[in-house]
Formats: sequence, structure tokens, C-alpha cells
Amino acid sequence: MKQLLTILLFVVGLTTTQAQRQMEFLSRGLVAVQAGQDSVFVSWRLLASDDENTTFNLYRQIGNNKPVQINEQPIDKATSYLDVAKLPDTKITYSLNAAVNGRENIHDCKFTLNKSSEGKAYFTVPLQTPPGYSPGDASAADLDGDGDYELVIHTTGKGHDNSHNGPTDPPIFQAYKLDGTLLWTINLGKNIREGSHYTQFLVYDFDGDGRAEVVMKTADGSVDGMGKTIGDSKADHRNELGHILEGPEYLTVFDGMTGAELATVPYEPRRHPTKADPTPQDLAKVWGDGRGNRSERYLACVAYLDGIHPSIVMCRGYYTRVTLAAFDWQGGKLTNRWLFDSDDGTPGNSAFHGQGNHSVSVGDLDGDGCDEIVYGAAVIDNDGKGLYSTGLGHADALHFSDLDPTHPGLEVFNIQERFDDAGMNFRDAKTGEILWKVASVHAAESGGDKGEGPGRGVAFNVDPRYPGNECWAFGAGIDGMWNAQGKKISETTPRSCNFAVWWDGDLLRELLDRNRVMKWDWKNEQLVTLLEADGCWSNNGTKSTPVLSADLFGDWREEVILRTRDNQSLRIYTTTIPTTHRFVTLMQDPIYRLSIAWQNVGYNQPPHPGFYIGDEMKAPEKTNFKLVKYQRDESGNRGN
Repeated sequence: MKQLLTILLFVVGLTTTQAQRQMEFLSRGLVAVQAGQDSVFVSWRLLASDDENTTFNLYRQIGNNKPVQINEQPIDKATSYLDVAKLPDTKITYSLNAAVNGRENIHDCKFTLNKSSEGKAYFTVPLQTPPGYSPGDASAADLDGDGDYELVIHTTGKGHDNSHNGPTDPPIFQAYKLDGTLLWTINLGKNIREGSHYTQFLVYDFDGDGRAEVVMKTADGSVDGMGKTIGDSKADHRNELGHILEGPEYLTVFDGMTGAELATVPYEPRRHPTKADPTPQDLAKVWGDGRGNRSERYLACVAYLDGIHPSIVMCRGYYTRVTLAAFDWQGGKLTNRWLFDSDDGTPGNSAFHGQGNHSVSVGDLDGDGCDEIVYGAAVIDNDGKGLYSTGLGHADALHFSDLDPTHPGLEVFNIQERFDDAGMNFRDAKTGEILWKVASVHAAESGGDKGEGPGRGVAFNVDPRYPGNECWAFGAGIDGMWNAQGKKISETTPRSCNFAVWWDGDLLRELLDRNRVMKWDWKNEQLVTLLEADGCWSNNGTKSTPVLSADLFGDWREEVILRTRDNQSLRIYTTTIPTTHRFVTLMQDPIYRLSIAWQNVGYNQPPHPGFYIGDEMKAPEKTNFKLVKYQRDESGNRGN
């Protein structure tokens, strides 16, 4: 007789006044990688459900011999171990047991390293890349419910920026297990334009069944992972310039394991607030542009708008009109929660006109347990109403976290894509109060091109002499580095203004740019390369961003995914540097986890946790959430 297994819920740090966020169950994420000729680096996750007194014992098994414990004392200072020994070139299996107050918990947590055939500090994921395409941005989520991450990859052919004319190739998405098993392929078809501003996708467990779904904008001719066509397969809505400004628009939820369409509804926000088939002239009236350079710029994110369940948020427009629509995927139904429109006449909404970025961030800014959406220079509250607008306008880059531990709450670092007094600006995330700013200066004053203002800006903790994240930008006369309190601390600007990654053993962050991980040598004010991924390319042209950077497995430090130069595989690079610090996996920090969901959107931005990491840091607060583990009955079907 078949017996359904119940969903396993771990309740962490529960109080009576705070809701429990529904989040994914994770395995230990145990991995081993060769660190040298006679050493193997082994690391694993510390989980939010672990007792604070948890320690670990690590076992090594060579071939078919009996496993032997290799740590002399319980491992309690880190969730990693450097196994230094002259090991044979053969199969080595590591297993891990957690212990609380000396009592060991025996469970199946193993990783096998074939030492004779690997010997590299990365894992290779072979791909089946379609001819003429290359692996682009990716997202990570547990698609099959086993507690480990799979990858959903946006494979790209010929694309165009929305400001450019010309047809594009159909966007294609593929899902892979980390061993290279192809789970499915989704082809969005000719009626979805390819480009970084156009094709956004979300991968997350929205309904709480323990397996992630995939959500994307679709159109006539989109084909799901099972070969089913959405809408009219013969329709072609491209105009003579290659833009798509007419025809039905859909929002589709796909099954993460099979790629099958689960539900499709009309897409919101719409191109036009009242007209189903707007003309270019109609679009020009509501967007200020009739050829799609305003109305066809999209963003997307995941947000816990009720503090418990993750919602889908699809966004349209940021240069002029700003629109956002929130959806819930529960009980097999996709329903609209709310719609925000800066130009719909609602009192106060006009202040949000033109405040969006090429990216978006999400987190609980005001401490009510529900997420707000950091939409560039403005914030949308969890109820779909405008929380505040700074009025500083559009920009390309934004960073949101506890950037300054000397200031209460969270902060937002932003830039400004125009020449004004807030070329770099640092604000209180909850209130929008500008804490400090640095003016930008256009080159036209010295006879050069006027340009647009600073194109990039970052906020990372790279200098231990100052509490908080150091800030700098590229362009518009902003030279040097500032500390989190707004004091200029150096006349030198680091030569990287892109991504960052926790890589070595200290609490400072390293810089990630192109195929390199670099340490900022704050004493000599120069970059020192720690890793150069020979044979790999970065993505997105001059943006030079990774396929994905995230804490995918192992300890709290981050992995970097890059594509190989032949576009036939991915490499996942992981650190082999010992550390004496340990944190709960960053993927169980709410702000960090949601930043992985939006990392692929628009101009990719690096992830940040919701707490400060540095020498003067305080212990992160526990988040109240329940971890949902996917279960099957004896036939392999879902349990309830």
C-alpha cells in the first residue's frame, strides 16, 4: 500500500510576532576538490537548522577500504577541512557526520573525488548548447527536490538592445543537473525578443511543494519543455524593424523538473493601460517612445510580499513610466496580487516616474517581515504602493545590504546616470534619507564628450581599516574611493568596478571581473590576482559578468560559474583556501537568496546578504522560516 510522506518542516527561531518564511530545504552540499599535489580541500554547509553547538567529523575512504576519521578534534571553527596527505590516484570518498554535544548524527552525506582524473579547482558541467548559441546568464534552484541545486541557463543567439533595430534569434532556456544531465529545453520563439533588457526569468519554489518552478514572459509560438506550443504557432508579430510591439503577451509558469507549462495568463504590466492593440503613437503617449525603447524594457524579481510565501514580480519600464505586477502561484493557480503604475493618476505615484534602474533588489527594509522592492532610486512597499522616491532618477548599478554597520538598519548605494550632485549616493534603505553623495562632472567641461554620467558603481568591504563597505564608481569625474560614512579615503580607484566574491579566508570581499578573482591590496592600492580562469569567457560583452556567482555548495564562500570558450561546458570554480570563519550558508539568508533569483535580470549585479560581513561584524540574526523538503510516494509521485 502506498503511503504518502509528509513535507518536512524545520522551524527556526520562531517568535509569536513574526511570520515564518517558506524556504527551500538544502543538503549539506559536501564537495571535495584537489587543492595541491598532496592535498584535498573539503567543505560543506552549515545550515540554519543546526544547533549552535554543532561540530563535524570527516571521514575518508580510499577505494573500497573502510572509512577512516581524519580530524583529530571536532571541527568547530569552520565548515571546511584541508586534507593534507599523500593520497593515491584513485577514487576517494569523503563522508561527513554532524555532532551536537559529542553525540554524532550518522547520515548519508558523501562526495566522491576521482583524484586521478580531476586535479582541478573547478567542476565541469558539460552542455548541449544549440548550434549558433552560447550559454548566457543562469539561475540556481532545486528543481528535483533532492536538496541540491540545478541550473537554468539562458542560452543566447543573436540579440539586440531594445534601442537597436533588427530581428533576433529566439531565446532558448535549458535546465541542467550539475553532472551535465539535460532536464529540458524551452524555446520562447520568434515573438519574444532576445536581449538583456527583454528576456527576464525567475527560478524559485513559489508554491512551497519543495521543487522550484520557472517563470517567464511568453508569446505566440513559445514551446515548453515537453514540446507543447503556447498560443498560435504561426503568428509573427515582429515589425519591419524587428521589434515586437503588438500581439498577445503571456506569463507562464513551467514545471522546474520537466519544463512543462503549468499555467499561462495574460502578461502584466501591459504595453498600454487601456488598449489591447496600441499603435506606436499610443505607446509614444504613455511611454515617451513609440518604438519599444521604453515600453519593452523589463525587470523581474521574487519577493515575500506577505512575509510567508514568495511572489512573482514582473516589471516594465524605468526610464519614464514605471509599472510592476505581483503574482502568486498557489494551488495550481496563477493570480494577480497587485499592480503599481507610476502614471495611473494615483496620488503620489508620479514621484516614481523615471526612477528605475537596469536592475532591481529585494528585502525587508522596514522590519515588518515583508519584502519591499528596491526599484532604483525608489522603493515599492509590499502592498504594491509606493513607499518613497528619492527623485534622483535612473542608474545602471545598485547595492543593497547592511553596507554601514555604524548606521542602524540597511542601506542602498546607487549611482546616477546624469551629471548632477548625486553621481554616487548612499541612503537609508527604510526612509530614503540621503546619507551622503558625491557629484559627477561631465567631460564636456574640458572639451570632451558629454556622455551619460557614471556607468558603474560598487560597494564592497575591501579595506579593514574602515567599518563598512568601501564605495567607488567609474566615469564622470568620480575618482578615488570612499568609506561607508562618505569620507574619501583614497585618490586611487580600483581597476575593477563589477562583481565581488568571498573567496579567500578572511572577511574582506574579493573582486570578480571577467575571468579573474582579485584581492584589493589596500596597503599598496593595487589588485592582486588570486584566480585566473584560463579557457573561460565572461558574459554580456563589456559588462564582463559571470554566468552566475552564488554560494552553491560547500562553506559560506561563493562559487563562480563561467562558460568555456567553446561554449560547450560551464566551469564552477570554488575556493580551496582554508578559513577560520563559519556562517550559515548564505543561501539561507533571505536577502542573499533573493539576490540570486534576480542576479540574471537586466545589467547583472552581485549578490549581498542582509547582514554585514567584516572584522567588526555582529552575529547575524536568525530568520524565522520553515524549510520545505520535497517528498515522493512509493511510485515517485508528489506527496502532500
